[in-house]
Amino acid sequence: MSEPFYITTAINYPNGRPHIGHAYEGIATDAMARFQRQMGRDVRFVTGTDEHGLKMDQTARKLGRKTIDLADEMSGYFREMADKLNLSYDDFVRTTEPRHHAGSLELWRRMEANDDLYLDRYEGWYSVRDEAFYDESELVEGEGGEKLSPQGTPVDWTAEETWFFRLSKYQDKLLALYRDNPDFIRPESRRNEVMRFVEGGLKDLSVSRTSFDWGVPVPDSEGHVMYVWVDALTTYMTGVGFPDTQGEMFQRYWPADIHMIGKDIVRFHTVYWPAFLMSADLPLPKQVFGHGFLLARGGEKMSKSAGNVVDPMALAEQFGVDNLRYFFMREIAFGQDGSYSPEAIVTRANAELANSFGNLAQRTLSMIAKNMDGALEDFEPAEEDKALLQTVLNASSKGLPEAFEKLAFSVGIEEWIRAVYACNQYVDEQAPWTLRKTDFERMKVVLQTLFLALRDLAIAIRPVVPEKADALLDQLGIAGDARNYADLADDGWYKRLVETGFTVGKPTPIFPRLELPENEAA
Repeated sequence: MSEPFYITTAINYPNGRPHIGHAYEGIATDAMARFQRQMGRDVRFVTGTDEHGLKMDQTARKLGRKTIDLADEMSGYFREMADKLNLSYDDFVRTTEPRHHAGSLELWRRMEANDDLYLDRYEGWYSVRDEAFYDESELVEGEGGEKLSPQGTPVDWTAEETWFFRLSKYQDKLLALYRDNPDFIRPESRRNEVMRFVEGGLKDLSVSRTSFDWGVPVPDSEGHVMYVWVDALTTYMTGVGFPDTQGEMFQRYWPADIHMIGKDIVRFHTVYWPAFLMSADLPLPKQVFGHGFLLARGGEKMSKSAGNVVDPMALAEQFGVDNLRYFFMREIAFGQDGSYSPEAIVTRANAELANSFGNLAQRTLSMIAKNMDGALEDFEPAEEDKALLQTVLNASSKGLPEAFEKLAFSVGIEEWIRAVYACNQYVDEQAPWTLRKTDFERMKVVLQTLFLALRDLAIAIRPVVPEKADALLDQLGIAGDARNYADLADDGWYKRLVETGFTVGKPTPIFPRLELPENEAA
């Protein structure tokens, strides 16, 4: 059986519709999931919605609606986004589901059995927007002199009876975790931030609320609901069958290989989450990757409160799903902040997908269909043909995969596009349109060399542009079960294709050029 690989997005908070930042994380996680599947691994990809907490309750009250009704509607928008962006998730977990409540209760009982929970009174600063507690020393001053969280969100003084988790007990164990497993937190800048925070001393964490009832009830403690982050983080285990720790799914996929999250929630995932799991005597995830923010024009963080959110559904409709996926994975060094604009999407998609890769495919297949009646035949490549095919193979089977394994998506795609450029240079040098008149046999060799190259290039880029890559592979006659990275090493595929009598039909353009919408043009 193939090696398991479990990856998750952050569990999205649906007090508003999804914005492009949610889409960016989903696309990156999906690209990694698809990549690992093509590498032959048994992948499980989980996403979902984190529907509890004070913020959700307050939003519903302001709208005069039942909280569960709002949760049902908003969760639906996130699922719709995931489907629209062609995210290949295996499970979509909602924290309001009974199966998730069961998992949260089991985690709580395990922490309680380890004597890590105690009842006391909490007095301190709380940000409803962040659903986070902050120490006085972490607060910053706003323009009007008001106290704000480190994220710049409003904080309120809170005083209530709550259950506490003995987070301070795990300070040394967490530091040992970071020291002994340097890849647990990535990129390194996030790891350094977390280590400094933990080294500064950990205080016990309030893990229940009594001021509202929208959450998972604390067992045997009337009036208390779990702090939203306790049950939100448990979602990652719900997605693999927890609390059934002896079940086949949990045994196979847990611990997670990667939690893909935004850098603003790294603390919850790399301090609280591993401490909860240590207390519950459960295995820790192998890696938490805190990616950067997607910034609006002017370098501002996109957020619902700032009113500058971009609807990913509209963008996908406007530019095409695969163009959007390609832009985000190509344009932004994963882990760093990046920005978006309609002009940038159009420019990148036209230059690399339409003009370079799409045009290469269209020219090659059109000439085979027109000049060779679409028929393929066995041939002997010359040295320059072998050199091109080796360049393409290196990029497709080594350059891109090695970068993607490190989540360096833009680096891997750069390797890929260089191979595309090499193919286009080869076309210009070989000039098959001239060879058609001067050396017809040589023309056939050139076109079939490009046919081979197109197959490798399409397989390599499938995780990023799955729909378009598969459409091209269909035109090339490549079977659906022969599109993995291991298939790149199959030297006999072309001969077998020729023997089947496959012929190239009149090609359909894979990446038509994009036009900048009139209202976006300068």
